[in-house]
Amino acid sequence: MTKNALFINYEYCSGCHSCELACRNELGLSINEWGIKVLEDGPRQFDDGSWQWDYTVHPSSKCNLCEHRTSQGLEPACVMHCQAKVLSYGTPEECAEMLKQKGSKSAIFMP
Repeated sequence: MTKNALFINYEYCSGCHSCELACRNELGLSINEWGIKVLEDGPRQFDDGSWQWDYTVHPSSKCNLCEHRTSQGLEPACVMHCQAKVLSYGTPEECAEMLKQKGSKSAIFMP
């Protein structure tokens, strides 16, 4: 079965941007182009005193899950370079199972 989905676990993203750089280098994108982008949400303090400060990973329309790499059995560059192991590559079914187990702060991307 062809693997063609990206599972994103936002809970542990540290905002290091290594996925962005790996993608840009792999696809030969310019400084103003993004295949994947890390966005910052926060910091924000709630009335109960707790804080929220999240980083969220957003693949763009330029993301093709590194077709040239995955066709050779390699992971997409973003997955390979993600320091926090936030990104996983698999079939839509595998990613759906990870989403079912993880629940909140996670998503599936399919180009």
